[in-house]
Amino acid sequence: MGCLGVFFALSDKDVNKLLKTSRFERPDFISEDLEEIYFEKHTKYIYELDKSWDAMHRCLSNDGLLVFGDDNYPFGSIIMGGEVLYGNGDDEEDYIITLKKANIVKDIASKIETITKEKFKEKYFKIDEKDYEYPLSDEDFEYTWDYFYRSIEFWKNASEVNRAVIFTVDQ
Repeated sequence: MGCLGVFFALSDKDVNKLLKTSRFERPDFISEDLEEIYFEKHTKYIYELDKSWDAMHRCLSNDGLLVFGDDNYPFGSIIMGGEVLYGNGDDEEDYIITLKKANIVKDIASKIETITKEKFKEKYFKIDEKDYEYPLSDEDFEYTWDYFYRSIEFWKNASEVNRAVIFTVDQ
């Protein structure tokens, strides 16, 4: 099953390893090294988004899926913002990796609770349904909101210990 998004709050050591890994080897490094370590030993520093990340990003940025960058900062940084480590170059359609440095994580954590369910719902129902390729519905909204709302604790934890966060998704 593809398109499952995951946040990892990385230690400085792991960020440095990831950045030293060649661009085209980064997806393998994550799936073969980081996932094993974090899913087994550091579960506090992972947050699985399932497929909610797509609608979540569209709600938090200005509705475009592959809007890399910090559109609507800091909220647009949550998924696709920060430094693109993989996914926006030629022959990189299979995986996306974006890095939010610790200062961005702190900005996100300090403002994430200002997003109300009502505002999120308003943005959700403005998503371009054709581009989203999935029917907008109250059920899909609740699914997306639930994953977003439960991510708040993850962002606070990452911020408190000054960790960078990567978002990953296999396409």
